[in-house]
Amino acid sequence: MAARKVERLLECGAAVTVVSRLVNPLLAELAAAGRIRHVADNYTEGCLKEAFLVIGATDREEVNDRIAAACRDRGILVNIVDDPGRCDFILPALLTRGSLSIAVATDGKSPALARKLREEMEERFGPEYAEYLELLGRLRERIIAAGRPAGENRDVFTALVNSPLYEHLRAGRREEAQALIRDLTGLEVEPNFMPGLEVKLTPAPGEEGKTSS
Repeated sequence: MAARKVERLLECGAAVTVVSRLVNPLLAELAAAGRIRHVADNYTEGCLKEAFLVIGATDREEVNDRIAAACRDRGILVNIVDDPGRCDFILPALLTRGSLSIAVATDGKSPALARKLREEMEERFGPEYAEYLELLGRLRERIIAAGRPAGENRDVFTALVNSPLYEHLRAGRREEAQALIRDLTGLEVEPNFMPGLEVKLTPAPGEEGKTSS
């Protein structure tokens, strides 16, 4: 559990210190690579020096009590895992696919259910959603740059996300995806725009006056 929290914090750019006599292989590897600081000792209040945020993930209630109390005394944000009553904040189960983030929270009532729902979403929203969203973002920039009325743009954005574009991309049907983008947006994409999203957008025939190349 602590290792999962550490991974999330590192993804957010935190400088992480782990206080524990023993750590699992993942945390040991992160420490050896210099990505986290490992204090191989039991918890003491001195460990809180210069801390901005603390997560207590021990299996000893008295230690968790001490951590929560000491953090509150010092005005440090604290989260005691699986104990919402002693938390200043919660960490929802989070699924990320590039710029797409989906969070599931149960207000601490069932972290296990939150994890189960996240795992189900991992199957529903595969890694290809990262590229799909990147493509939508690039199309959106070009559509807005065309200078058409905002209402027309909203209609195009809605049509794109409600179209079979994602299904075409996932199945590798690039020609169908190209035709769909051209029909809905007036923009042309090169045949190799997936995967990798090395996209070059140009006006479709008849659209030269609506958008720039």
